[in-house]
Amino acid sequence: MYYVYIIKSINFPDQIYAGHTRDLKKRLTNHNCGTTPHTAKYKPWQLVMYLAFNNESKAIEFEKYLKSHSGRAFRDKRLLFI
Repeated sequence: MYYVYIIKSINFPDQIYAGHTRDLKKRLTNHNCGTTPHTAKYKPWQLVMYLAFNNESKAIEFEKYLKSHSGRAFRDKRLLFI
């Protein structure tokens, strides 16, 4: 499976990141260890939500959408409940 996930910084709650991976647990650990340059300065992170896809190209397509202007609006209105 391929996962599209949304994480939120615990110390900087306005910082939200979307990504995709095959190994969700390992990827979250990487974000929290600081090995991902884009998210290192906002650690620690908590998993807010994830979606599973059986097709990698669909997962990448949805991740790109979540990072677009309309995707961020959709995320904030429909996906983030905390």
